[in-house]
Amino acid sequence: MLLDQIKGVNDIKNISPSDYQELAQEIRDFLIEKISHTGGHLGSNLGAVELTMALHLSLNLPQDKLIWDVGHQSYTHKLLTGRKDGFENLRKFGGMSGFPKRKESECDCFDTGHSSTSISAGLGLVKARDIQGGTNTVVSVIGDGSLTGGMAYEALNNAAKLETNFIIVLNDNNMSISENVGGMSKYLNNIRTADAYLNIKEGIYNTLKEIPRGEKVVKGIRRAKSSFKQLVVPGMLFEDMGITYLGPVDGHNIPAMLRVLQEAKRTRNAVIVHVITQKGKGFAPAERHPARFHGAEPFDIETGLPAKPRTTASYTDIFSTVMTKLGARDEKVVAITAAMLDGTGLKRFRNMYPERLFDVGIAEEHAVTFAAGLAAGGLKPVVAIYSSFLQRGYDQILHDVCMQKLPVVFAIDRAGLVGSDGETHQGVFDLSYLSSIPDMCIMAPKNKWELSDMMKFAISFGAPIAIRYPRGEAYAGLREYRAPIELGNAELICAEGDVCLMALGSMVKVAEKVKELLNKAGHKCSIINARFAKPIDADAVKWAVRNHKLVVTMEENVAIGGYGEKVRDIVDGLKAPEKKSYAKVLQIAVPDRYVEHGSVEQLMREIGMDAESIFNKVKENL
Repeated sequence: MLLDQIKGVNDIKNISPSDYQELAQEIRDFLIEKISHTGGHLGSNLGAVELTMALHLSLNLPQDKLIWDVGHQSYTHKLLTGRKDGFENLRKFGGMSGFPKRKESECDCFDTGHSSTSISAGLGLVKARDIQGGTNTVVSVIGDGSLTGGMAYEALNNAAKLETNFIIVLNDNNMSISENVGGMSKYLNNIRTADAYLNIKEGIYNTLKEIPRGEKVVKGIRRAKSSFKQLVVPGMLFEDMGITYLGPVDGHNIPAMLRVLQEAKRTRNAVIVHVITQKGKGFAPAERHPARFHGAEPFDIETGLPAKPRTTASYTDIFSTVMTKLGARDEKVVAITAAMLDGTGLKRFRNMYPERLFDVGIAEEHAVTFAAGLAAGGLKPVVAIYSSFLQRGYDQILHDVCMQKLPVVFAIDRAGLVGSDGETHQGVFDLSYLSSIPDMCIMAPKNKWELSDMMKFAISFGAPIAIRYPRGEAYAGLREYRAPIELGNAELICAEGDVCLMALGSMVKVAEKVKELLNKAGHKCSIINARFAKPIDADAVKWAVRNHKLVVTMEENVAIGGYGEKVRDIVDGLKAPEKKSYAKVLQIAVPDRYVEHGSVEQLMREIGMDAESIFNKVKENL
């Protein structure tokens, strides 16, 4: 196999050009086989095989720098840098990450995981290179989806001022190859980047400027040239900004990409190389259903169907159902998502109420302020965004929503540990950053029925409010406990003395298991379902510390700024004479560090938040 000859960086350069297509097919077969067992980002990687090969053939890694926006399309890059064996444990605890990681390889020059960051990072590497007198090439690869993020345009605006080489590859997998792929496009690309043309153009312009009225002549030439380009050349947005545009080029034609990348290296400014690729290429199920194979669970290669079909509803499913019902009852209910229509469960809402669903692209900041405008206009917006992505809109939540006390509902999916996507995707900070904002109310449901009740409460609340819920199967336990939702009120599940577990959201399920272990060990245990992280139920806290030996706070969020810290603040604020007889408070939360990838169960054990670990900590503190 040709792939077996790739043992380290730049080994691809030893492969004969006549064998490039065969190697591309071997890479696709390898990725399909491995990801069918481990799960991972399949569609984006299958679409970027030839593009990655062309980049590795054009660059000299690790001296040259290659930044992948998001990084979910970097699997071929990992293969071509000698990490083939790592795919056995891809995205598993202790194994290889599904995203670029500097600690994994010198060829991963920048850690990524969130969208629209690559141009900014690349521009920084370019400036660092120039200041230190380097000559290496810097390439940022960004998808057309990531270009919907405002940060990318901020970086492009900055990059337009460059007078040194910086290559931006636009990996466009959302459109067919246009008519501009052909003779005229190739001719203009070659002319505009040829050294002779660039030198002649610069010389003519400089000479004309020195003669009387020469500046007007130059402006006239430029206007005429631009008018012609507008007719025949795509990418004029970039050209008008001062960024050279090359393409579009077929992203599955390696010789064509090698030619245009060589041309791009000759420019003395920022240059965009527009590459057209097909997401999921080479695997029919992924070609037909690219969204399904964006982040795939293990699947059957023959059918493309999940290896273990889900039989129970997820929290996302519950949210989806409730949203469609709320939409039917109230025409003022609208929904906003940031390019996560399927992931957040809003596809059904879109199908039923298309005029009330707004997908704003990968633009969380805009999504939040847009929702604020909808609320100011008299509607009831629900913003559905993953926890780790919502943090990108922190300023807008604070300034545009909460400062005006606008009734925006934040449906925060993937709150808590999300598992195999690792540090960049763990949703363990939202309680802390949202709690710091005045006038923000935060809830977390213990089970699927409580999520439904909280959504109904939130829609009628009339002020900023957030509901955080985890990824995966919706808990169906404790159905008999369904007290009405009242602002700032916790729910008492059971009162049995000794230890009181004050659990928030997903940790109520864990609290039940801890109670079982304590009961077997001869300890009585109370459980309080906190429900609200803000405003916190101070009366419930006081009752807990007055009537138990130990109070244990449990949350799937970092300890600093979280629910447990607020419980401690209440206890610390009690009058000194009373405090002597109060229970000790033990805080169970995510430690102050980034949590790597792995299954949620493994990660919970690793950070000491599974039932057995908590049971052992409780015994130590009794």
